[in-house]
Amino acid sequence: MTTSPSPDTLAALIGAAYHNERVAARRMAAGEGVDEAEALRRVMAQSAAAQGLAGLAGLADLLAARARLKQDEAERRAAKLAARSEKVAAMKARARPAPQPGAWQAWFDGSAHPNPGRLGIGGLLLGPAGERIEISERAGHGNSGEAEYLALVALLEAAVAARPGVLAIYGDSQVVIGDVAGGAGAAGLEQHRERALDLLAQLGNSGRVTLHWVPRHRNGEADRLSQQAIASWAGLD
Repeated sequence: MTTSPSPDTLAALIGAAYHNERVAARRMAAGEGVDEAEALRRVMAQSAAAQGLAGLAGLADLLAARARLKQDEAERRAAKLAARSEKVAAMKARARPAPQPGAWQAWFDGSAHPNPGRLGIGGLLLGPAGERIEISERAGHGNSGEAEYLALVALLEAAVAARPGVLAIYGDSQVVIGDVAGGAGAAGLEQHRERALDLLAQLGNSGRVTLHWVPRHRNGEADRLSQQAIASWAGLD
């Protein structure tokens, strides 16, 4: 009579067994009338013997080696996840740095429905003393790039009136952010860029202004305001 592996040994066998070994054990159990625990022990013993590891000591060595491999793989995955988390955290920090004390913050977004089509622009300007300025306006017809630029221009006009000392502006349009910074040179948007740069110069005379790209999901309020403006087009054309 063959004795089945102890619960501890069985758990080690199951944890170390490869898929093909578990399949072979089920087939052995069905064909030879032994329980699956004993069948798995036999199959794993055969795998150990195939590697020159004989007897119970050989099986133990096989299980220990596979446990080490499993642990090494778990550590590699953990290190990879940690590195990815650090990278994401760094990207978020670059995308939206912590505001300075007393700084104003602003967000802008523009939408075109369809594209090109009706334009809606949205903007939100928040001050350190609880000031809140919302922009939600129809902006004629054009494409999404024009909508984003018009949203930024409207936001800057509101900022000029508010006269913030320090202002951080956020938007999810890489085209507009890059164009204002001088790296993109987006064709067809020259007039909007000129207006935006003029307003930025006005703000720069009395304070410091920075522009930052943020992913769309972190620009929700400005997007909501632009969509609200789009909805206001209903029935007008």
